[in-house]
Amino acid sequence: MAVKIRMKMMGRKHRQFFRICATDSRSPRDGKVLEELGTYDPQIADTDARVTLNGDRVKYWLSVGAQPSEKVKVLIKKYGPEGTRLAESIAAREKLSLPKPVPPAPVPVEIPVKAEASDAAPAEEAPAAEAGEESTEAAAE
Repeated sequence: MAVKIRMKMMGRKHRQFFRICATDSRSPRDGKVLEELGTYDPQIADTDARVTLNGDRVKYWLSVGAQPSEKVKVLIKKYGPEGTRLAESIAAREKLSLPKPVPPAPVPVEIPVKAEASDAAPAEEAPAAEAGEESTEAAAE
């Protein structure tokens, strides 16, 4: 039995998610697996936080002759047991697990209430009344 390490597609349309699995080479891509070795989530913004691998198990399967697919080979090279970006991946995962800061609530703004039609009528009459007073003052002089 030949063993391959490949990605099994999970998730849904427009939201892919992959499990990195050790499978029998005769099984289909999304078929039965021998063991799950990690995950790959391409939707995470930080590229170093996208991959999680169980380094001990990856090392075991490679030692017994498992052949990784091309894409998994790249992920193992970067984030595997002796990966080139392993430290960055661990730091990004820790940063991702921290709680996100919540900004303070904004100060509520008061919206002035418009005057009703009955309130507006006396305000319009007031300038007319002032005009009438001016005309009486002019007549008095």
